[in-house]
Amino acid sequence: MLTHFSDLKQEALNRLEATDSLADLEQWRIAYLGKKGEVTAALRGLGQLPKDQRPAAGQAANQLKGLLEQAYASREQALKSAELASSITREALDVTLPGRPIAQGRLHPSTRTLREIYSIFANMGFQIVRSREVESDLFNFQLLNIPPHHPARDMWSTFHTTREGVLLRTHTSPGQIHTMRRFCPEPIRVLLPGKVYRYEQVTARAESMFINVEGLAVGKHITIADLKGTLVNFARRMFGPDRELRFRANYFPFTEPSAEADMDCILCGGKGCRVCKYTGWVEILGSGMVHPKVLANGGYDPEVYSGFAFGMGLERIAMLKHRIDDIRHFYSNDLRFLNQFS
Repeated sequence: MLTHFSDLKQEALNRLEATDSLADLEQWRIAYLGKKGEVTAALRGLGQLPKDQRPAAGQAANQLKGLLEQAYASREQALKSAELASSITREALDVTLPGRPIAQGRLHPSTRTLREIYSIFANMGFQIVRSREVESDLFNFQLLNIPPHHPARDMWSTFHTTREGVLLRTHTSPGQIHTMRRFCPEPIRVLLPGKVYRYEQVTARAESMFINVEGLAVGKHITIADLKGTLVNFARRMFGPDRELRFRANYFPFTEPSAEADMDCILCGGKGCRVCKYTGWVEILGSGMVHPKVLANGGYDPEVYSGFAFGMGLERIAMLKHRIDDIRHFYSNDLRFLNQFS
């Protein structure tokens, strides 16, 4: 048996040395170290030997197995290194070739639309002012003529924080008070853009977080005619000179009188679709003359100064501008949608 092990060792090592690929090496492993290999068969045959020969034969068999496993590992490493060197030579890298082009990013449709709105109102003398997203109840409601327990608070589904009196702003109107107190008694024309938050059901027309654009003008002798002229000019510069705009009386606590502005639906041409609720008209903004109490809270004398304000949802404007039928596309991060805006 010991002679058999010696011959098996020499045979296995000779065949191992002759392997020249990983495929050949795997066949060698199966032939000698596999479940039905020569060494495995020799180990199983130890039980048939006389008891006095089993210890020496078992020791020799284990040594043979260990030796062949070590030789196999060394040969495998050598063959892998040889194949790697061959592939490097075979697939030489030409360092003079130009690199792969990196795709350029592009502006999100919301950003593109917002910049266009900035440009239109900048030409009418408005400047951009930023305001905070986390607000106090005082600025979000009370100073805008919405005291505690006022039924108008139901118009906004508010996200409250764990700190009493602190909330996520439901509109950008609190920025009116901050801005008036900052510039009073100077006349102002400002645009207040930013994210607002409302606890609402997400639909094709509504999101719980969206971008609002607030406009405010305060000065002497400002009338509702100035408000209508400003908004008509904006709509026709934004959507085309043939757009139709209509004003409907409405109620907002911080303006008096108040009105909503509707534009004929671009998506359906006035025939009716789910975006315009099948009416042919789409509300694009709310507006009105600044309430005297709000002017006073901002530091202006309502007997001397007057003003107008308006607010629009940026995504609603972008949907009409680009004929998008679902507001949820803006926040889905779907490249198939975003790549359309190059």
